[in-house]
Amino acid sequence: MTAPNTMTCAQLLRLIGTADVPIILDVCIDEDFAEDQRLIPTSLRHPYDLVQDLVPSLSARKVVVVCQKGKKLSQGAMALLRSHGVDAEILEGGIAAWRDAGGPLIPAANVPERGALWVTRHRPKVDRIACPWLVRRFIDPEARFLFVAPSEVLPVAEKYSAIPFDVAGAELGHSETTCSFDAMLKHFSLTLPALIGMANVIRAADGTPEAKAPQAAGLLAISLGLSRMFKDDLKQLDAAMPLYDALYRWARDAQNETHDWVAHGGTQ
Repeated sequence: MTAPNTMTCAQLLRLIGTADVPIILDVCIDEDFAEDQRLIPTSLRHPYDLVQDLVPSLSARKVVVVCQKGKKLSQGAMALLRSHGVDAEILEGGIAAWRDAGGPLIPAANVPERGALWVTRHRPKVDRIACPWLVRRFIDPEARFLFVAPSEVLPVAEKYSAIPFDVAGAELGHSETTCSFDAMLKHFSLTLPALIGMANVIRAADGTPEAKAPQAAGLLAISLGLSRMFKDDLKQLDAAMPLYDALYRWARDAQNETHDWVAHGGTQ
C-alpha cells in the first residue's frame, strides 16, 4: 500500500507530458546528483534546505518532491511544504526507483535555464508548434517563445540569448530525413514510444521527404486551419497546445483503437 502523501513512479509517468503534470521539485544533494546528472522531465532543481523560498510560487500547484531514494531529503522537504499549505507529495523510491522503472531522464547539461527564451520563424504551421509543445510539456513549462522573420532568427537568438530552432543554421533543425521535432527528441534523449509515434506523424505532416503516416493529413489540415484563424503566433500556439496534447494521448493510449458508426451503437 502506498504511504500517505506519496506518488508512485507509475502514477507520475502517466502525468508526464500532460497538462496535469505536477511541479517536480528535485532536491537531490550535489553529491548524489553528480552520480547521474539527468533529470525527470520538467524537473526544477532546488536546494532541499531552501524549499521555503518557493512557497509563494507553489501555493496553487501540486508538487512532487524527488531525491535520490525518496527518504529523508524529500520526506523533509515535502513535510515542510505541506506545513505552509502546499499540496506536496514525494516520489516513492526517488530517482533510483524512477530509473529502475525505465522512466524518461533528460541530460541536465542540455536543459536550459528555467523560463528561457526560444526563437523561430514566424507564421508557424506544424513543426514550429510541435517543438514548443514538446519544450513546455517535457522540458520547461515556463519556456517563452519568440516568432520573428526567418532572416532574423539567428541574429535575435544572439542578441537576446534565445535558443533558435527550426531554421537553417540552428542545431535544432531539419536534416534530409528528419524534422526539428526529431532533433529535439534526440537532443533531450527522449525516447518514449508515444513521442516516437508523434514524431512519425509530425514528420509526415511537415513535408519531410518520404515520411508517411495516415494521420498526417488530418494534422496538416487542422494546422493550416489554425494558421488562418490566428494572426498572432502566440495565440495560435496557445490554441494548438490541446491539439498536440490529444496527439500525444492518441500516440500513448489509442494507436490501436478504431472507430466506426456501427461498432459504437449505430445500425445498418
